[in-house]
Amino acid sequence: MPVSKESAIVTVAAVREPTEDGAIECVFNEREQIFALSPTVKAQAAVVERLRAAFESNVPVTATLDPGRATVQKVEPLSERELRQFERTRTMVEEPDKPVRIKLDSIDPTTFNIVGHKLDFTAFRLCNRVIPSYSVAKTIFDFCAAQSCHLPGPPAVTPCIPFQYVIDGCYARAHKMRQIIEDKYGYCCEKVFSFANQGNDRLAVLAGKWGGCCVTWWYHVAPLVRVRIRLRLGFINLDFVLAMVIDPGMFDKPVLLSTWLGAQEHVPCWPTANVSMYSIQPGTAYTPANYAGTAFATDPTYSSTNATLTNYANLTTCP
Repeated sequence: MPVSKESAIVTVAAVREPTEDGAIECVFNEREQIFALSPTVKAQAAVVERLRAAFESNVPVTATLDPGRATVQKVEPLSERELRQFERTRTMVEEPDKPVRIKLDSIDPTTFNIVGHKLDFTAFRLCNRVIPSYSVAKTIFDFCAAQSCHLPGPPAVTPCIPFQYVIDGCYARAHKMRQIIEDKYGYCCEKVFSFANQGNDRLAVLAGKWGGCCVTWWYHVAPLVRVRIRLRLGFINLDFVLAMVIDPGMFDKPVLLSTWLGAQEHVPCWPTANVSMYSIQPGTAYTPANYAGTAFATDPTYSSTNATLTNYANLTTCP
């Protein structure tokens, strides 16, 4: 089950309009989960006002969250010391690429995933050590998946990676896998972010690997790798590079970018599930830094990454 309560320093990405049942939604850059508050409850109404004030002034707050109920329990300002520490340690991705609006039912997956054809992002020009074949990509995927906290035995990396807890923590899982892909295997690794940031959009996935329950987010992120594919059709040799995603929380193998995006519009879980936009950023990107998906924070020392992985190590997704 999700942790019953946690306290964290977060920045408010948005306070969203009330839903049909009157609940106001709040999303944080440092959490992919969507939290709801009822304005009819006096204590929660005060929390909503504090969240709105934090958003308008663009200052972090200490929030007490209940992931199991997807609610915000309490919001408090940071001390001067905490604020200085936050500002001193927070670093941003320089000149991030712009996000791309997308309608998944209108894309052609036979061309969409080809790097340099439909996909042309600045991040791709930062590194040219692409993965030479799908079999190598699968080897990397399998190694990452084997570091899951739900498996017996000590992992090869520390801390273990809680793929079994897909409710939140994608940013930490992705960053740890980025470290593995670059440091252990020596290949390029970008990050792909998907967003549900128009109105009250939600990403929705079926946690088929972890009990079959539904999970919704306002964003999701995973490592994106470029994989060279060579085919021979008769007398024709085809050589191209595909954008593929490493996400053991959702899949059992590397998948095409279009497949990864499409899995987040699982309508049986959420009838209006919608990927508003996606963004490909350098591997240094850790979490979004605003609701528009135009700014990203980093975690160069992996300190936030490792702390989050440790906190989520023993949690599970479905009841």
